[in-house]
Amino acid sequence: MTSNLPVPTQLLIGMQLGNGYGSQPGAWRVPGVDPKSYTSLEAKIRHAQAAERGKLHFLFLPDGPSHIGDIEHEPPYYSLDVMLMLAVLARETSHIGLVATGSTTFNEPYNLARQFKALDVMSHGRAGWNAVTSSSEDVAVNYGKRLPSSADRYGRAHEAIQLVQALWGSWGKDAWVHDQASGQFARADDIEPVAAGGKYVASRGPLYIPPSEQGQPVIFHAGGSPNGHDLAGRYANALIGAVFTIDDARAQRMALRNAAERAGRDPNEVKFFAGLMTSITDTKRTALDRRITMMGTSLPQRLAYLQQMLGIRLDLSQLDTPLSREQLANARPSTRDPRSSNALKVAREGWSLKDVLAHGVIDYHPVIAGPAIEAADHMQEWLEAGAVDGFWISPDIDDGIDAFVDGVIPILQARGIFHSDYGGSTLREHLGAPAQYGLDRRLHD
Repeated sequence: MTSNLPVPTQLLIGMQLGNGYGSQPGAWRVPGVDPKSYTSLEAKIRHAQAAERGKLHFLFLPDGPSHIGDIEHEPPYYSLDVMLMLAVLARETSHIGLVATGSTTFNEPYNLARQFKALDVMSHGRAGWNAVTSSSEDVAVNYGKRLPSSADRYGRAHEAIQLVQALWGSWGKDAWVHDQASGQFARADDIEPVAAGGKYVASRGPLYIPPSEQGQPVIFHAGGSPNGHDLAGRYANALIGAVFTIDDARAQRMALRNAAERAGRDPNEVKFFAGLMTSITDTKRTALDRRITMMGTSLPQRLAYLQQMLGIRLDLSQLDTPLSREQLANARPSTRDPRSSNALKVAREGWSLKDVLAHGVIDYHPVIAGPAIEAADHMQEWLEAGAVDGFWISPDIDDGIDAFVDGVIPILQARGIFHSDYGGSTLREHLGAPAQYGLDRRLHD
């Protein structure tokens, strides 16, 4: 197995697009943000074009067809419909990759194959499928089901991805003749049923969609479990991870590459992306104040969570004061939460409790709140440590995309660790992923 981690010389960067407001629940109330962006195509188009202006490699639309939260005060987290949205963005952009989540548990493989390959053709080879198993009962009940066990979810995922790829390849690469003079539209012998099935899924096929400029969509996976690494190592060209330290990122990148090698693939074909949440402003104080405003009524819940992370009692009436010497002496980072050490580090810097929370210490990815150079330094440090191949960015508010593109990207380009223009037109070219059409015949059982 791989023992050394190669250090990439250039960063790959994707941008998350969600509900149109930003990654923070209170983003929709920030002055200057259109409160109707949730249903605005124009907002999504503007965001996508800003990301493409920065030469980012792909847009990523997460999906989880349910809502858990305070709908009276917070918008749903996800886009109206990821596939419809990307179909629109395919017409309004020309180079940036278009990646969406599609559950293998709550979708039939034929539908997934059809939707993503159609998007791939419509976008001229820029589509990517983030194949996930889904892990929430709230999603399951929307489909009238109970959430299957992890073994069944991943068992189905392996079968579903193989079936989807078989369907993608069922229309032969050279089958489309479209010869008006002879009257031959396609070579029928090169378009064949797959007639495949297993314990969980089956389809006769074929899928009546010819190849795109990249052949077929690129597969992504999001998750950091051993099952997730195994799935991504076998089928994916990119894994989107949730990691909070360089050491954890290195370990997950290594696990991913080893899984690819075990499956019979070249580990360099699989890229590891760490998440990064950004609030890019001229000063740290401005960024923290904006994040405090967006926290709104969630401060008590956030403080309660921070209390568990540090193992000490925290008083809601003391939000504007730093932790006392006694509290800092007694604080112990939770061994069950990898964010806890960073939370204590920030607290020891003398910030108020409110400011500690505004640093994003309980957010679901590391947070950079402040000047663009801080984000650039973070990304360069992780790259040079061999911890990542790239990042997927989640700005706090909608114009945070412009702030990242106009502030961070020029710094990375000046340092020689981010490209100045696209080297190709397809997502495979952006990621350095090898050509593939249909199933990968190299895979070991």
